[in-house]
Amino acid sequence: MSATIPSTLSGKILLVDDQSANLRVVGTLLSRQGYEVITAANGDEALQRYAEILPDLILLDMMMPGMDGFEVLAALRAHEIPLRAPVVFVTAAQDRDLLLRAFDAGVVDYVTKPFLPEELLARVNTHIGLKLTRDRLERVAREREALVSLVAHDLKNPLSSVLFASELLQSDACKPERVPRYLEMIHESANDALGYIRHYLETRAGMADASRTHACANLGEAIGWLVQRYEYQLDARGITVRLAMPPASARVAIDPRVLRQVGENLITNAIKYAPGCEVLLAARSGGPGYWQLIVADRGAGIPPERQRELFKPFVRLHEGDDDGLSSGLGLSLAKQIIVNAGGQLWYERRKHGGSRFIIELPESAAEPVPETASKSPAETPAAS
Repeated sequence: MSATIPSTLSGKILLVDDQSANLRVVGTLLSRQGYEVITAANGDEALQRYAEILPDLILLDMMMPGMDGFEVLAALRAHEIPLRAPVVFVTAAQDRDLLLRAFDAGVVDYVTKPFLPEELLARVNTHIGLKLTRDRLERVAREREALVSLVAHDLKNPLSSVLFASELLQSDACKPERVPRYLEMIHESANDALGYIRHYLETRAGMADASRTHACANLGEAIGWLVQRYEYQLDARGITVRLAMPPASARVAIDPRVLRQVGENLITNAIKYAPGCEVLLAARSGGPGYWQLIVADRGAGIPPERQRELFKPFVRLHEGDDDGLSSGLGLSLAKQIIVNAGGQLWYERRKHGGSRFIIELPESAAEPVPETASKSPAETPAAS
């Protein structure tokens, strides 16, 4: 048996028929066209194979002993794994009412026995092509939605700093000696926002710079940058900062901008959820070949029953988080970035109350790319 319809597609086809000869002939025809064919001789086996392979197309015999095609289709639609594959009935029946019933049940097409190989291949190619095209479009839509979420989230911190500084500049209570720093904050934050936009436009994925091949960040400079950038926001919330600075040689394998981005997520959470408390920014050696960056506060902490959800996307763990700015993405993105860089990010509840977030990253032997110098606060002991 030969056919003249070429196929440039690939996909998985679940072929269900109680006749072994049909399974063999049709399976061979489709395999020669480049499809991966999985066969099932009855309804129960079809349901098992479906869960195992998640096919791109199901060729289903309408009339079978035991479960017929309608019953198999109904079971697939009721399956815990949603049915996304198109179903084509293969049938010897010519009954119009039976075929109408098949379309009402959700079948997209049918092939009558005995069939022409060219006709079968044309229908298979069409429906698999539509299915794979739909999958690609859905994947592109998901990727674009994820990219929009990433950009929106990462712009939130610098734009919030711009808004904070500009509002203080407009207020009557603005201290004259702080005006230059507020203006500097606005300029730096705007540059950061443009940098994030440029970064995403160039890479089309927000984590390319997290590669540990050549990236290198100085831990002390990252801590100094966080303190300098959020000095007045911390002060406005009545938060004091305790520092435990690492040796000047402490470097980790991640892009400095990406490390600051993660640090911003953690420090802004502390600003939001631990007003009037002390925040610890510290660095220390971790496991062999690793350094740790710690952001800890004395706020309310995360209830034990919610800690499993801590790094899930779009999950808000505190009452009142729906303020129009919180997306529930911060910790999820931070963890993903750190894992992509070969490290880990986890949460610990502090002994006397509060939260501790620990970033652990592989050390880097490379020299960091020179950046604008940050303030270098004096080293102080770490708190427990």
